Amino acid sequence: MDTTAYLFDLLKIILPALLVAGSIFYLIRQYLEKEQQRRLIELRLEATKTTLPLRLQALERVTLLLERITPNNMLVRLGSAGQTAPDYHRLLLQEIRAEYEHNLSQQLYMNPDTWAEVKTAKEHILTVINKSYQGLAQPQQARGTELAKRILETLINEEVEPTERALDAVKREAAGLF
Repeated sequence: MDTTAYLFDLLKIILPALLVAGSIFYLIRQYLEKEQQRRLIELRLEATKTTLPLRLQALERVTLLLERITPNNMLVRLGSAGQTAPDYHRLLLQEIRAEYEHNLSQQLYMNPDTWAEVKTAKEHILTVINKSYQGLAQPQQARGTELAKRILETLINEEVEPTERALDAVKREAAGLF
């Protein structure tokens, strides 16, 4: 009887101590988890403060890229007067590739799907220019103005401007940042 009374007294001491220890452990664990979540939120907020201006700048630069390689704008900017069709063709392709290569790093700050739209727009414009050039009766003897006219005629037949989808994707991404 002495040992059962001793065990019973020991249980009366140990059981409440275990309950208190378990409760303290649970509360401390909850506190640490909440503290970790708070720190993660602070880190994300700090990262957003740093990256948001960079992302906006990248979207602005890509918008400028798309506007600069839009055939209507590019044909006006790079006048065709006095040039042969082969020279003008080469100049247009060179201008598009240079603009694109100059802005390649912007894809780091963009959604991959949006960048894919930009890349598709560039490829589509290159295709239109190449097909227009090949569609000339005698490309080697043609004037640059004939090529410009052929490019514009090709674009008129298309339902959507080549860069319009990419610009819409960039605008959607920019709107999603706020």
